Amino acid sequence: MKKMPAAVLFDLDGTLIDTAPDFVRVLNELRLKHDRPALDFDAIRPAVSAGARAMVQVGFPEYSLDSTEFATLRQEFLDNYGLGLAQESRLFEGMERLLVALEARTIPWGIVTNKPRIYSEALLAGLQLDKRCQVLVCPDDVSQTKPHPEPMYLACKTLNVSPEHTVYVGDHIRDIQAGNNAGMATIAVGFGYIPAGENITDWQANYCIDTVADLIQHFGFH
Repeated sequence: MKKMPAAVLFDLDGTLIDTAPDFVRVLNELRLKHDRPALDFDAIRPAVSAGARAMVQVGFPEYSLDSTEFATLRQEFLDNYGLGLAQESRLFEGMERLLVALEARTIPWGIVTNKPRIYSEALLAGLQLDKRCQVLVCPDDVSQTKPHPEPMYLACKTLNVSPEHTVYVGDHIRDIQAGNNAGMATIAVGFGYIPAGENITDWQANYCIDTVADLIQHFGFH
């Protein structure tokens, strides 16, 4: 990237932070409680970016999404996740280096996520990122979530930057759609929680990048 952006915004789960280990642990604990064997890590990981509903569906496929049983399981899953959401979650390897490089150049970075604020704030605090992140936009803050551009506009307004000078990085098609809809430069990352059968090159992002190291290089940081 030849010209430095005014700001860099990230999706949270699967882009900035590897939250899958805690989600997998919580889902398997719930399955064991309900007399079901633990699932393989790789069976759950692709569903993480799609949220709690998708993960519970992976863990308990016998229940329909509109059933009382499913709603109860989803709430139990969320309650348990809230008790230990930063036990094993970490920045993706190399991401700290990218954040430090942005901070050294006084380029603000922030997060636009569909993860509710109660969990997002607790996760950032648990990883000591809450004071460094300069904007956090969650579903609680807007009337329409990604892929709608509203949360993207709110993040830019908070940072006092224009969307066209902002980069958004995500690991789900709705991330790229949201960034594109807001007129941002978009980066799809292949190291996130990509559903089976999906290819990030189909999402119409401005750039497709497979590793954090390549992402660092993309910004011209060494």
